[in-house]
Amino acid sequence: MKGYGLALCSVLLVSMAQLLLRAAMQHLPALGRELWQQPLPLILLFIGLSAYALSMLCWMLALRHLALSRLYPLLSISYVLVWLAAISLPMFGEPFRWSSLAGVGLIVAGLLCVSLPGKK
Repeated sequence: MKGYGLALCSVLLVSMAQLLLRAAMQHLPALGRELWQQPLPLILLFIGLSAYALSMLCWMLALRHLALSRLYPLLSISYVLVWLAAISLPMFGEPFRWSSLAGVGLIVAGLLCVSLPGKK
């Protein structure tokens, strides 16, 4: 159970990191401008990179408790979470597409096929 908790923590952190990095890139000024005039993008960038680092730490600790074949499919949950947040939060302005929903459905179906126990 501990391995799954660490994996879930890793998935949530990596999803948050993706969203924070996207927000940072949306607000980052052009390279020729002074970066210190607008500290928000740098703060978001730092927090996003920190979330990635913590995600990696959680992932490595999860690998101590569970097999990679059990853990790796769980990473696909982050694709679903990032997609849901991107279309739900107005700050990202991502449009909803039925084809994207179908892709997310396929990811979830694949995750269930790989994760559910088979017949012995």
